[in-house]
Amino acid sequence: MSVLITGGTGRLGKELVKVFPKSLHPTRQELDFEKKDQTDRYISDEKPGIVIHTAALTNVSYCEENKQKAYETNVEGTENLVNASVNHNSSCYFVLISTACVFRGDVGNYVETDIPYPKNYYALTKLLAESVVKYSRLKFLITRTNFVAREKWPYPRAFTDRYGTYLFASDVASALKSALEKKLTGIVHVCGEEKISMFDLAKITTPDIKPMTLSDYHGVPLTVDMSLNSDRIKPFKISR
Repeated sequence: MSVLITGGTGRLGKELVKVFPKSLHPTRQELDFEKKDQTDRYISDEKPGIVIHTAALTNVSYCEENKQKAYETNVEGTENLVNASVNHNSSCYFVLISTACVFRGDVGNYVETDIPYPKNYYALTKLLAESVVKYSRLKFLITRTNFVAREKWPYPRAFTDRYGTYLFASDVASALKSALEKKLTGIVHVCGEEKISMFDLAKITTPDIKPMTLSDYHGVPLTVDMSLNSDRIKPFKISR
């Protein structure tokens, strides 16, 4: 059964390609999922048995300032992939990578049955993408998670008062492989065992990272407590 990975050059996509070395992972030129006709042709030709949709606009500020583009990519792009899969391979197993940010972030330790309440436009587009997948006729897995690449922290500072049950992208890729082997469906939270601050997360790869707090930040509303829990699977240990 062929596996299609969108966003194969992204943080998670690169790790998934390692886990699924025989997968299809087209460039954006080969598969621009924002273009309905091109997406339809690609899915019609390849008929992947599993689609793992990781590609998305994830920069919170960019999405807030470019709402139309964020909607076209995160929502309509997902819709194009889902519809093409329904039309050309209705037995396809569709896996959407979603985010802990679909929740408000005022409580934390959210489980799969908790009610989402997005705090910014990026999170709203991801929740809408979930709905596209959830109400399709496909067998699906929506994976909410919170991860970073195992590399130097991309900013000079990190928040000491924003929290998550973080994993590295390689951890999430391994967890996804396990979930697919078990043929899990519905919504599943893939999360780490421990709730830590972004600062503590950043220190793992960048020991000289400088601290900051939300009082130092002025911009788009951010999800403060992104910690997840799961009623369906055990949490994973972040690889240090």
